[in-house]
Amino acid sequence: MVSKCLSLHLHPHRHPSLITSAIVQNPFPSHFPTTSFLSTTKLTATHHQSHPSLPGRRCSIFTPMASIQATPSPEFDKFEAHPSLTNDDLKPTTPLERSFSWLEMASLWIGLVVGVPSYYLAGSLVDLGMAWWQGIVTVVAANIILLVPLILTGHPGTRYGISFPVLARSSFGIRGAHIPTLLRALVGCGWYGIETWIGGEAIFLLLPKFIKESSLSQFLPWLGTSPLEFACFIAFWLAQLTIVWRGMEGIRELEKYSAPILIVLTSCLLIWAYVKAGGFGYMLSLSSRLSSSQFWSLFFPSLTANISFWATLALNIPDFTRYAKSQTDQVIGQAGLPIFMGAFTFVGLAVTCSTKVIFGRVISSPIQLLGQIGGFTTMILAILGISLATITTNIAANVVAPANALVNLSPSKFTFRRGALLTALLGIAFQPWKLLRSSESFVYTWLLGYSALLGPIGGIILIDYYLIRRTNLNIKDLYSLSPYGLYYYSGGYNLAAMAALVIGILPVIPGFLEKVGVLSSIPDSFGVIYNNAWFFSFFSAGLLYWLLSCLTGKKDKSLPTDPLLPYAK
Repeated sequence: MVSKCLSLHLHPHRHPSLITSAIVQNPFPSHFPTTSFLSTTKLTATHHQSHPSLPGRRCSIFTPMASIQATPSPEFDKFEAHPSLTNDDLKPTTPLERSFSWLEMASLWIGLVVGVPSYYLAGSLVDLGMAWWQGIVTVVAANIILLVPLILTGHPGTRYGISFPVLARSSFGIRGAHIPTLLRALVGCGWYGIETWIGGEAIFLLLPKFIKESSLSQFLPWLGTSPLEFACFIAFWLAQLTIVWRGMEGIRELEKYSAPILIVLTSCLLIWAYVKAGGFGYMLSLSSRLSSSQFWSLFFPSLTANISFWATLALNIPDFTRYAKSQTDQVIGQAGLPIFMGAFTFVGLAVTCSTKVIFGRVISSPIQLLGQIGGFTTMILAILGISLATITTNIAANVVAPANALVNLSPSKFTFRRGALLTALLGIAFQPWKLLRSSESFVYTWLLGYSALLGPIGGIILIDYYLIRRTNLNIKDLYSLSPYGLYYYSGGYNLAAMAALVIGILPVIPGFLEKVGVLSSIPDSFGVIYNNAWFFSFFSAGLLYWLLSCLTGKKDKSLPTDPLLPYAK
C-alpha cells in the first residue's frame, strides 16, 4: 500500500493556465457508464505533505505542486459514484453528447435575447431621461461586463462536462451546493410563470374579436382571471412542455432553428416601422434630459439592473457549455451577446419611437402593437413570432437551472424531465396573472433585485475555480460522500463559502427592502450599495472567500490510496 497522500486531479492539461486555458480546445474526453466512471484522459497526481504537523492550505496558489504523468488503466480510473450524488443527468457529458458548435451557442443566445422583456430595456432608460444612444450604450456595456463571468464560468462546463450543481460542489461542498442551486432555481420558477403568462397573453390579445368578447372572457374572482385567458396560458404552458420533454437535445434544436426565424421577423418589424414612420428621425431627435451628475447617478443603477437581467445565466451557463464541442465554440458562441442585446434593444427603441409618428401615441408593448397593426397575416406572424421568442427565452433561461437543481437535490427521485415538469407546475402555482395585475413593478423589481443578490455565488465559484484550484477539479471527489473527499469539507458544507455568501448578501438587503417598499428610508450608503449590488456582492464575497480559504489552514483530505496508483517521488 502506498503511504503517500495523493490528490488526483482529472484534467487534460499538464500545466493549465489561469486565463489561456479558458480558450483552449480540449473537452474532458470521458465515458461514464451507468454504475461507474471510466476516464480515458491523463491524470496528474499532486503530492501533498503527509506529516500531521504540516497541514496543507486549500488556497492552492500558495501551495507548491509536484506532478507526474500517469498512464491510466481501467483498474486505475474506475470508481463508484455515490448514488445520492449522480444519475444520467448529472454525470459528465460524453464526447458524443458534445454537439453544440459555436453557431448553436450563438443561436442559443439569440433565442434568449429576442423576447418581450428585452424589447423594453433601452426604451425604459430613454423614458428616464437618457438619449437614445445612451440607453443602447448602457445595455451593451452591461453585457460586455457580464460576458466575462459568462465565459469564465462556462469553462469548467466544457472542460469537465459538468453542470452548474456539480460545479458548485467544489466551492460550497457536496451538500452545501444545494443552497446556491436552489436559490438560482427559485428565481427561475418565478420567471417561468411570468414568461408563460406573457406568451399566453399574446395568444389572447391576437385572437379574433368575437372570441375575446364571448362569455369565456368574463373575469372569475375565484380564478383571478378569465377562463379564456387561463386557457391561453395553459395552451402556451403545454406547448413549452412538449419541447422541454425532449431534453437538452430538443432545446438545442429549438434554439438552432428558431434563431434565423426570429432574426427575419425582427427585421421585418424594423423595416415596417422605418417605412411607415418615414425614417427614424423622431428617435434620433431624442436628446438627453439629464445633467451630467443626473446621468451618472442613473447610469450605474441602470448598469447593475441590466447586468442582473442575465446574472442568473452567468451562474448556470455550465448547464449549456457542458454540451459545447470545445472551449473555442463556447467562447465564440457567447461573444456575440453584447451585439445581440444592442441590436435587439435598438429595434425595440426604434419601433416604439416610430409608433408616436405612425399612431400619434407611444405603444411600448410589442404585443399591443401587433394587435394594432391588424390583418390576418400579421396576426399569424405575430402569434408565431412572440410565441417563439417567449418559448426560446423561457425554456433556456428558466427551465434548465431549476430542473438541474432538483436533480441535484435528489438524483434518485428526479430526472431532468421530472425536474422540468415540477418547474412548470410551480410556474402555475406562482399564479403570475395575480402577481402581474397586483403590482407589475413589484414583481419585476423583486425578481431583478433577487438576481442581483446572486452575485456573491458567482464571485465565490470563480475565485474557487481559478485562484484557489487553478482550474483543476477532482471529478471523482465531486461525486463522493467520503469524509476524505476534497469537497466534503465540514459535513459536506464549506463554511468559508457559506460565510462569504451571507456577508456578501447582507449589505444589499436594506436597499432591496427599501426598493420593494418594506422599508421607508435607509442610509445613503446602503442605497449606493444596492444600486451597485451585483458589483459589490460579486467582488466582496469573492474576495472574502479567497481570504478565508487561504487563512483557514485546513488540511486537504484525499481518498485512501490504492496500490495500483502511481505517486510522486
